[in-house]
Amino acid sequence: MARQLRAEQTRATIIGAAADLFDRHGYESTSLSEIVAHAGVTKGALYFHFAAKEDLAQAIMEIQCRTFRRLVRDLDGQGYSSLEALLRLTFGMTRLCEEEPVLRAGLRLATTGVPVRPPLRHPFTEWREIATSRLLNAVRQSDVHPDIDVDSVAHTLVCSVVGTRVVSGTLEPAGRQPRRLAEMWYILIRGVVPVTRRARYLTLTSRLERETGAARPVR
Repeated sequence: MARQLRAEQTRATIIGAAADLFDRHGYESTSLSEIVAHAGVTKGALYFHFAAKEDLAQAIMEIQCRTFRRLVRDLDGQGYSSLEALLRLTFGMTRLCEEEPVLRAGLRLATTGVPVRPPLRHPFTEWREIATSRLLNAVRQSDVHPDIDVDSVAHTLVCSVVGTRVVSGTLEPAGRQPRRLAEMWYILIRGVVPVTRRARYLTLTSRLERETGAARPVR
């Protein structure tokens, strides 16, 4: 049992080191030797757990996928409207990306064309399907205009969330992320939410922006 625990800890250490380097320098610019040095392990320990750099990338994206699904399940159990759950999901992922280098690395890997091996699905495909499902429910709940093209809005939402993260993360301090996400939502809400429901979701967006910003760790 002790040996198994040490092996699990070593694997987690290697993943954390790889994620930190992938996040800061990119996948292609990071070598296995750099990961070994950053993790403080031997090459033998790395190769015991991961045969290639691609396996490390896969492990990181698997963690990102599990984290996203867990957040979706947690929100589904809170009794929120579908649109509120979708709003909270985007702010929740923004907060978690600030807290967890593995999740930031997973997003960077997803945006740079690193192959995703089955049975894992590309995260953007899964995110778009979740957005589509929540928006369809929001239409039924009268929180979204019934005549919108749900697939188009879901695609635009995922592109906007990812693009906001990438562009803002490149050009601005990390603390600006919640504000940029809120700005995106202000535009989207005014475009797809009926006037009678709009104030509720604009107010919620402002509150989530404040809460996410206040919870941001110092890095």
